[in-house]
Amino acid sequence: MTDIVDELRWRGVLAQTTDEQALRKALADGPLTLYCGFDPTAQSLHVGHLTQILALRRFQLAGHRPIALVGGATGLIGDPKPSAERVLNDVETVRSWVAALRGQLAAFLDFDTPGPTQAVMANNYEWTEGLSALALLRDYGKHFSVNTMLARETVKSRLDGEGMSYTEFSYVILQSLDFLELYRAYGCTLQIGGSDQWGNITAGLDLIRRIAGNQPHGPAHALTQNLLTKADGTKFGKTEGGAVWLDPELTTPYAFYQFWLNADDRDVARYLRTFSFKEREEIEELERATEERPQARAAQRALAEELTTLVHGPEQCAAVIAASRALFGQGELADLDERTLAAALSELPTFRVSELAPVADLLAGTGLVPSKSAARRTIKEGGAYLNNAKVDSEDAVPTAGDLLHGRWLVLRRGKRNLGAVELA
Repeated sequence: MTDIVDELRWRGVLAQTTDEQALRKALADGPLTLYCGFDPTAQSLHVGHLTQILALRRFQLAGHRPIALVGGATGLIGDPKPSAERVLNDVETVRSWVAALRGQLAAFLDFDTPGPTQAVMANNYEWTEGLSALALLRDYGKHFSVNTMLARETVKSRLDGEGMSYTEFSYVILQSLDFLELYRAYGCTLQIGGSDQWGNITAGLDLIRRIAGNQPHGPAHALTQNLLTKADGTKFGKTEGGAVWLDPELTTPYAFYQFWLNADDRDVARYLRTFSFKEREEIEELERATEERPQARAAQRALAEELTTLVHGPEQCAAVIAASRALFGQGELADLDERTLAAALSELPTFRVSELAPVADLLAGTGLVPSKSAARRTIKEGGAYLNNAKVDSEDAVPTAGDLLHGRWLVLRRGKRNLGAVELA
């Protein structure tokens, strides 16, 4: 079996473990069963979740059994945020989000091949739905020290501000119960999560020790991974428009590809180690290429292609690569399907018109040039392109036959400045 602890440490994502030597022995004696939880607080997972999703995948590839838990119960409560109380979503909404997240997680793990590493999908609503308030308080609540719960950083930061409801304060009990239930039902002895989950995970370890004292499946363990941030200090997976989602209806495959392609040179080495399944030697070669020839963006292209293929499939990845190349004159725009072209053009400054106008007017309308006179100069100097064809006349007017899918024109100034025109 692959030494997964060494693998995670080389990749720079390993934050903390409980008794690393005991964990290494349990992994070596495997297959070990582990889990990670994902709360349905939105209709889709986003790229910030990929660190944990792909960690489950790495453990499975290393010969262990992953459990992907979608929190149908904990999603109704919400893990406390350090700043403010969460807005509670209604039961039907959360139920629909559970189904959506389960479908997304199914794409990353092998749930179909019988054997000791076959993945399991779980929902904590199954063991909490019938749990009475009395049973929760009497059977489980008595094992939690309020002093310990108050010492948690999230709780302290909230108590120093506007306070925290008992609902969110009790979240740790529900997450701990998850670990206990999975330990009992599947012999799950490892929970993984982000480094901000350390308190919740170790609380689960303590509950297992208190209730399953003889520990029939052996001692349980915790492993957390570092949370990613960008070199500029902003939160990973966020753009000016919000989160980068795994759902193609929320973030198109083209925009998803572009997110990775536009990664900062200072970040891409960490992203490769965190997310890529390439061999160590290939990753290190891409890191060297970034240092020596950053303008080639070889690491970003490799990462964008690998992750777009993983999340959206090879056909979608090929389509967005073709669109990306075609926009810059390295392919036929007319060959792009309408959906892919629409997604690509949605990322560009767009000028919407009710009728076709001279190219000079359209260039100015997209903002590619500051004025119509500047547009005419650009055309005269040979720097204006319509659908990748050079515009030769300052008075050129596109025709209906130039419209892509009867709707769009692609304008370019020079090699890299792009804009779109949409005929309404």
